[in-house]
Amino acid sequence: MRIELSGAAREFGTQVKRALQAAGGDDLVVAAERAPGRRESLVAPVLSALGAWDLEPRRDHDELEAAAALCRSAGYWATPYPVAERLARPVDLNVDGLVAIAGDEPAAAVSDLDLRWAAVTFDGVRSEVVVRAPDAPARESAFVARVDVRPVDADGTADLALALVLPCWTLLGMLDRAVDLTRDHVLVREQFGRPLAEFQSVQFQLTDAEVERRGADMLARYALWSIQSDGPDALLDAVALRSAILDAAETVFRTAHQLHGALGFCDESPLSWLSRYSLPLRRLPLGAVATDDLLTRLSGRRGVSGLFDPGVE
Repeated sequence: MRIELSGAAREFGTQVKRALQAAGGDDLVVAAERAPGRRESLVAPVLSALGAWDLEPRRDHDELEAAAALCRSAGYWATPYPVAERLARPVDLNVDGLVAIAGDEPAAAVSDLDLRWAAVTFDGVRSEVVVRAPDAPARESAFVARVDVRPVDADGTADLALALVLPCWTLLGMLDRAVDLTRDHVLVREQFGRPLAEFQSVQFQLTDAEVERRGADMLARYALWSIQSDGPDALLDAVALRSAILDAAETVFRTAHQLHGALGFCDESPLSWLSRYSLPLRRLPLGAVATDDLLTRLSGRRGVSGLFDPGVE
């Protein structure tokens, strides 16, 4: 079992991060919130120039790793565009992207985009999607809109694992940034004449957040390997990853906000934007409790094999 991303995938992720920074970085989400209709023009051409939409993660293992690295870099800048959802598009449907949905009132962060979408439920039912106009401005909705669905077939079980895992990589990129922002903040902010980073309680909090982030990183790579190996537990591993990364996000963002104080909720701080636009990824298609319930039902009495299963090589 090899769960490390290839050097080419890591380098691609680095180039994507630099390109998005050059295109505006933190200002991308600010501009998109002010003018939601610009979401496509702000982001899509930058990624298109890097060949992002030429990736075929369903057909090639190397391109799957590159897609994951791309999603992580997009998350790092809270990029206001459904990158993971576009990369998860089915190969047998004439659509631009795929979203996982659940519940009687399905929704996704796909408003204000002229794209064709498909959806897949946790029962494997695939649907055509019509996106409604958002019920609230972007600042309140974070580009989430209700979607109307019309089932087309029940062949989406294989689609579901990828549709869950790639958005987790986007959220992982957000956790990377939250930890970086918090580390920089405590190094320069002083209290009682000393940098916050010198206080032991602050060091403990940052350590806890970093442990959670690294654990999520490891499981994200394992879930990617599970999809690559085309094993029977790919969906279970995807749900286990989502459960773990939602827990990690809770810890990381709580720590980041505690150490930033009131500043972390002000528009002057990138953490405020990052935290707000992480919410759709953390709440849709299922929140933490519903995800844990689904994981329990899928794993049954045998549990999750995971990284340290003696039968995995």
